[in-house]
Amino acid sequence: PAATDAVLALTVLVLLGPRVPVSLKVFLTAVAIFDDLGAIVIIALFYTEQLATTSLVLAALGIVALVTLNIFKVTRTGAYVVVGVFLWVAVLKSGVHATLAGVAIGLAIPMRARQGARSFSPLKDAEQALQPWVALGVVPIFAFFNSGIVLTLASAATLASPTSLGILLGLFAGKPLGIFGFTWLAVRLGVARLPESVSWGQLAGVALVAGIGFTMSLFIAGLAFPDPEVFRNARLSVIAGSLLSAVVGVVVLMKTTQPRFNPPEHN
Repeated sequence: PAATDAVLALTVLVLLGPRVPVSLKVFLTAVAIFDDLGAIVIIALFYTEQLATTSLVLAALGIVALVTLNIFKVTRTGAYVVVGVFLWVAVLKSGVHATLAGVAIGLAIPMRARQGARSFSPLKDAEQALQPWVALGVVPIFAFFNSGIVLTLASAATLASPTSLGILLGLFAGKPLGIFGFTWLAVRLGVARLPESVSWGQLAGVALVAGIGFTMSLFIAGLAFPDPEVFRNARLSVIAGSLLSAVVGVVVLMKTTQPRFNPPEHN
């Protein structure tokens, strides 16, 4: 339940059209980003079995190289790719999960740069280049190989086991309650405020949609449950919890938002 599937969750909001305020979409995006970062930290802290000192030193040198490229405002993404591949291999061999290398590479690539009179974003250029491959290739392949379950009459019974029930309720109840509760507390303490166009009911709907935790939840489940039978039950719980969160979240948003129609254009 630690991570929100940003692609699926935002797709749900997009399907609802203009009735969902832009501020809610931005909020869900921010939640998904921090959720994924938190999940990566969990992987690094709790699913690292043995550390290799030499590889860790090489990984540290790779990070130093990335920071140096950033400091000297190197804008060629090819340089970051070369160092990034080196860093990824070093992190993989060190015993720490290699997903941390991706975070370091993303943080190192400059967000804004200037080349003569032209201003551009190397990070956005890299994102646009990778996005089709990730959306149409990496994510579907990952989902295909990690969500394959056989639904039988016994499938519903497996959801009653403590592990399965914990995963399902974590996605459908625990996560939305945490997001809604901390947001409410932040507003009451004056740390944050709700946008004028957003109600607490709408926020509750988005918090439920954030319970869609498909890809990263399956990934962590694979690390947490090496036993094939337990992992199979965990996959079923992730899918059930994500579907339940999506359906109830959509119902709440439909009840708490109003349709918005774009005014017709006059020639």
